[in-house]
Amino acid sequence: MHGPSWVGWLLVLLCAGAGAYCLSSVRRGTAAQRREARGEALMGLGMAVMALPAATVVQPSWTPWVFAVVFGAAGLWALLRRHPHHAVGAAAMVYMALAMVAVPGGGPLSGGHAAHTGSMEEMDSMGPGGLPLLTGLLLAYYAVYVVAAGVRLAPSAAPGTADTEIAPVRAAWPEVVGACRVAMGIGMFAMLLTL
Repeated sequence: MHGPSWVGWLLVLLCAGAGAYCLSSVRRGTAAQRREARGEALMGLGMAVMALPAATVVQPSWTPWVFAVVFGAAGLWALLRRHPHHAVGAAAMVYMALAMVAVPGGGPLSGGHAAHTGSMEEMDSMGPGGLPLLTGLLLAYYAVYVVAAGVRLAPSAAPGTADTEIAPVRAAWPEVVGACRVAMGIGMFAMLLTL
């Protein structure tokens, strides 16, 4: 996987900020909202670590396997809890982690081209760091998800009927979490583009 180092740092900031906000929200809201916040925090912080540019931050060779195990377990938990979006996100993280293993020295935004140890046929079928069809499907999923989640964040009141009172902070919490989801969806889309 490859990409400019500055894009990696922007993704690190975006995902770490969204993950940190969700982590700070773990104690607020209903039990379902707290579970949702924990899942979003794991995704955001995991994406931030995975997006670290390998050109400046050298991660141990076993790091992709840790990502695969952690997000594989998170994906199974999401499936058991019937959270399909979290399951897809965790599967995408496992997929990117395995692509890191397929390209030695690679990270989602490594800033350079790593040598592939397999044959030329493997490289052609696998692409630089993943299967093109699977990458395309995940890109399409996240493109649709980001647009749909962004539309849900837009105010639904007709012009001139908006309440002029300031909403309490507690009412704004779901919108901020929704904005974090959109930001992490954009981050996942960008990370998948680097495969």
